[in-house]
Amino acid sequence: MGVVIRRAGGEDREAVTRLLDEAFQDDPASRWVFPDPEHRRRGHPLLMGAFLDIVLAEGYVDVTEDGSGCALWLPVPAEAHEEDDEDGPARLREAVDPGNERIEQIARLTGEAHPAGEAHEYLWMIAVSPARQGEGLGTALIQHVLERCDRERLPAYLEASNARSRALYERLGFAFTGRAVDLPDGPPMWPMWRKPQH
Repeated sequence: MGVVIRRAGGEDREAVTRLLDEAFQDDPASRWVFPDPEHRRRGHPLLMGAFLDIVLAEGYVDVTEDGSGCALWLPVPAEAHEEDDEDGPARLREAVDPGNERIEQIARLTGEAHPAGEAHEYLWMIAVSPARQGEGLGTALIQHVLERCDRERLPAYLEASNARSRALYERLGFAFTGRAVDLPDGPPMWPMWRKPQH
């Protein structure tokens, strides 16, 4: 039986934020941003909510019908430039956790690594409830958009934040760009690009 996917709206904000928080609490990049577990428990949901608000405003969010998985996508035009939103990382930090410079740092580092000059779909985040991981929900959510990318001859891009997700993305046709995002005294993130496939 196939996975039923629908487009999320503002009414899904609370449930999707909770799903993102649950799925990424122990992710290496989240642990780097919030090294203290108590601080992470309080601050991480705010960061996930801020990410979701950006994508709801500028992109789209796909969710599985039962709410156990979601994918946050941003369409990036060819003429997009990092300097278009030079203050974005600082605003994000200010809105979420003003004393936590790592929020701004990770946003700037991933922004610098992001390819420019070619329109593409950016998979900002994908989350599956820990209890449902390994069932193919993440693959279904990604393929849902990759099929359109292939029809429209659009590349796709993401940053893998752990080795397990990187392996999944490689199976779906993404390739490491060759330049990791090295978080200072922290884990690497792997920028990955997928050319449209026939």
